[in-house]
Amino acid sequence: MGLDDFKENQEKKVVDASKKVRIAFIGCGWIAGSHIKALLKQPDVEIVAGADLIPGKAKAFFEKYGVENVKTDYASHKELLADKSLKLDAVTICTYNRQHAQPAIDALNAGLNVLLEKPFTVTTEEAVEVMRAEKKSGKILSIGFQPRMDANMKMIKKICQSGELGQIYYIQTGGGRRRGIPTPFGTTFIEDETAGLGALGDIGCYSLDMVLNAIGYPKPLTVSGYKSAFFGTDPNYSNYVKIGHPEYAAKFGVDDFAAAFIRLEGGIILDFRIAWAMNLDTPGDTIIMGTKGSLRIPSTECWNGTVGGPMVLYHEVCGEQTQTEIPIITMKENLFDLKIRTFLDAIKENGTAPVPSSQILYNQAIIDGIAKSAAVGREIEIEIPEI
Repeated sequence: MGLDDFKENQEKKVVDASKKVRIAFIGCGWIAGSHIKALLKQPDVEIVAGADLIPGKAKAFFEKYGVENVKTDYASHKELLADKSLKLDAVTICTYNRQHAQPAIDALNAGLNVLLEKPFTVTTEEAVEVMRAEKKSGKILSIGFQPRMDANMKMIKKICQSGELGQIYYIQTGGGRRRGIPTPFGTTFIEDETAGLGALGDIGCYSLDMVLNAIGYPKPLTVSGYKSAFFGTDPNYSNYVKIGHPEYAAKFGVDDFAAAFIRLEGGIILDFRIAWAMNLDTPGDTIIMGTKGSLRIPSTECWNGTVGGPMVLYHEVCGEQTQTEIPIITMKENLFDLKIRTFLDAIKENGTAPVPSSQILYNQAIIDGIAKSAAVGREIEIEIPEI
């Protein structure tokens, strides 16, 4: 492979601003801020409505970002979807995890395209129901995995698909934060009734997607999972003390650490671990091992779906063991902007979902399988219903 193989074409696409995409928000909390900032950069978008479970929150949200003439007087997302005067093309769903499935189903049943924040859902069964609505509607459903847009992630996939590694048989992946339970905006991320999943759903889905997408998303077969919450349930956890909310410990109802041993189709073993908090700088680099070569992907101190430094390809040349450093590719565009842009392009060009549910279903099945295996304390088979 030459150096040109490691370069990504980052030419900016010309956008036809004469054809607008009319879009509404379902959920106007923290992550919605990233969505609206990205959408406001697009010349072919009209933000026309928003709904949130908390009265007045949607109105205040759009006022904060200076977006005018947005309808927000809805008691629920169903009222918004029923308002035909909006002439919507799409919705972006930015609710908490346990409210992902139903709004997505309702929006698809209303004939709208859907950008759904990660994680896909909380359970496999919920994901399947969303996909059934997607199939019936014929509309686009894309899941919010912006790390997929990173040129370095694409390079990982290119290397895996090139045959340079030979037959891939073992993968170690995951990531973590030494102290990183997300509570700066309250307890939505840590209470079971709103989140359902902790580190598993928040950042674990990213590390799984990094490697599963690279190897073609083989079907998961079995999982032996473990999860714990030693830090989140401790009122003396340093970040609780810093922000003056030791009472958050009593509300913590999800995982702050999870690990699993997963068997995939094709005889591939996946060794996974993820942490919101730990007494360690990193649970280890991502390693993809093959019969001809292996790839090491450096971890980051605060895992958010990125590559921590130049990757290294370990292989042989003329019978001699050697290694090749894969330089980091510097992106010109913001990954969140690309997530939004690719979704809009898919709508306007009658294309396919940038991050298809058919792939993320397997991601979700693994996450759900880890939780279910941890609950029973043994390995379980991963069962995925027919769509």
